[in-house]
Amino acid sequence: MAAKSPLEPIEALLADVIERHPEYHPLLNRPDEVMDPDFVADAAGVNPFLHMSLHVAIREQLQSDRPPGVVDTYRALAAARTLDPHAIEHRMMECLSASLVDAQRRAAAPDEAAYLDCLRRAR
Repeated sequence: MAAKSPLEPIEALLADVIERHPEYHPLLNRPDEVMDPDFVADAAGVNPFLHMSLHVAIREQLQSDRPPGVVDTYRALAAARTLDPHAIEHRMMECLSASLVDAQRRAAAPDEAAYLDCLRRAR
């Protein structure tokens, strides 16, 4: 058995996100299929890599408080709901996705104020 070296912080973050999504484990265990350039979303239309990447993005926002105020908004959302942190991330991901789609449509940077407003309304 090979010795396991400690994970880098980003590796630990990714491992936790993957661990919290057991529905994707069978797919992740098929690297040939995952690396196929014609890979498509699952039958429900969910791209597991996009989904998990949004979790990573939310956690990185919370680590850096970027956009400024996202940590306070997260805490308010947590206080207003009886959700676990993973479920709160899912709420936040809806706003993040909408913000990214809007930015792409406008060919501009995401509107941080609109994103934070969406998060505040998610309570």
